[in-house]
Amino acid sequence: MPESTAPNRRSAIVTQGDHRAPNRAMMRAVGFTDDDFHKPIVAIANGHSTITPCNAGLGDLTAAAEVALRRAGGMPQTFGTITISDGISMGTEGMKCSLVSREVIADSIETVVRGQSMDGLLAIGGCDKNMPGAMIAIARLNVPAVFVYGGTIKPGHHDGQDLTIVSVFEAVGEYAAGRIPLETFRAIEQHACPGNGSCGGMYTANTMSSAIEALGLSLPYSSTEAAEDDEKTRSTERAAEVLLRLIADDVRPRDLLTREAFENAITVVMAVGGSTNAVLHLLAIARAAEVPLDLDDFEAIRRRTPHLCDLKPSGRYVATDLHRAGGIPQVMRLLLDAGLLHGDCMTITGKTVAENLADLPSSPPAGQDVILPLERPKYAEGHLAILRGNLAPEGAVAKTSGLKQTRITGPARVFESEEDAMAAILEDRIAAGDVLVIRYEGPVGGPGMREMLSPTSAIIGKGLGDAVGLITDGRFSGGTYGLVVGHVAPEAAVGGPIGLLREGDTITIDAERNLLAVALDDAELATRRAAWTPPEPRYTVGVLAKYAKLVGSASEGAVTG
Repeated sequence: MPESTAPNRRSAIVTQGDHRAPNRAMMRAVGFTDDDFHKPIVAIANGHSTITPCNAGLGDLTAAAEVALRRAGGMPQTFGTITISDGISMGTEGMKCSLVSREVIADSIETVVRGQSMDGLLAIGGCDKNMPGAMIAIARLNVPAVFVYGGTIKPGHHDGQDLTIVSVFEAVGEYAAGRIPLETFRAIEQHACPGNGSCGGMYTANTMSSAIEALGLSLPYSSTEAAEDDEKTRSTERAAEVLLRLIADDVRPRDLLTREAFENAITVVMAVGGSTNAVLHLLAIARAAEVPLDLDDFEAIRRRTPHLCDLKPSGRYVATDLHRAGGIPQVMRLLLDAGLLHGDCMTITGKTVAENLADLPSSPPAGQDVILPLERPKYAEGHLAILRGNLAPEGAVAKTSGLKQTRITGPARVFESEEDAMAAILEDRIAAGDVLVIRYEGPVGGPGMREMLSPTSAIIGKGLGDAVGLITDGRFSGGTYGLVVGHVAPEAAVGGPIGLLREGDTITIDAERNLLAVALDDAELATRRAAWTPPEPRYTVGVLAKYAKLVGSASEGAVTG
């Protein structure tokens, strides 16, 4: 049996013979009694920190889970893992650590659970990389596991409008363009984030929580609960009880993380208008679970999946509105009825997807327009298009929701970093019809594949959202929308065509034709490639240098192993 799927029974090990006496002695020091050595020993891995509101409430959920596990007959053992706040690090050098943290989180959880031979794992996460990091570890370890989402933030309010963190990023551009006064700008910043929880639109955190629920590794409805509501605590307690049953029945993550389950997750991401980061993270989780998945699968599912939910960033509503309208289960019921989900996939509830959804109505609730009916979707097809062409031989990801046009051909405005592009936008050096190129921001080149929410939001704030294009070998925040293309692969730092572009080259972005191309022939590209030399690494020691040496292409999930 492969090491990653080998049985891992601590509760049996600790009672086998006198040679385990030192082992038991140390465990007594943290509260074990003779009876406890016969109980399942369960890891509670959590990302609690006060670095970000996304994770600030996870300590309380961990405490609730610990009590519930003891009450249900388990022996909980808690430990923490790191987090990086994407929103706080956005637009800074620190954002290079964000995607790196996904790997650190996965490695740290795997190291502890494997090293301590835990019987099961309850992973509690609340920020963008906690969730895929935990899921990668869950897939690698393959011990019984449940994921608990820390919950979404409630919207802020100003002048009758719901606010999210993206409202602040867009306000930067609006203020710079003279479209709002300083007083309005300050009011938006002060009221956008009213308490604990992850960013409130269908941004990366809520996208990944929705995807994990669709995968069957978290409880129904849990992906859209508000962090500060009592139901989040109750849901966490129930998740702990479910985990004890999974351990007793020896139900393991790879029993649930099938190819069909990943197809369900992708379908849900398309239906709710989720983040481009879902492509990167689902590829990485699938690789950890040894499930074949590639970019073409996303495109095939996009073509057959309607976009059903009117959610920010390109829509009107936030995750708490979706929750009140029926949450992810209601969306999944519509998709199931349309024949777009695999209803026979098993979930942590012990029931199939179809069984979980059996009692839900076949139509969205009356009196709301957050979840739209199948016959009247927001868009007929999904919004995450996979583009290819001579600028992206390995593929790239475009987000098409909220666009008035899905095609642009224009001159390249080439920038070697996010900061250079941001300065040009704020200084009004970008004109309608331009196609911004932000390169050397990929997994290797950044290193770390920064998100470009600051420049994309500034473009929106300047009123240029439908008038300019942007391509990058970096990533986008789940809060990004506009005519933008990310994850361009191969990236510039490894000799990808995006690194060969020059100011004024004619670039075409065409989401209808799935095309990302520059008007240069193969001979000219070959000439430029022969003259190209790789840049010196930006980091030569430390975690970023290590990451740059190990990380693979974004087209395969940007994984390090």
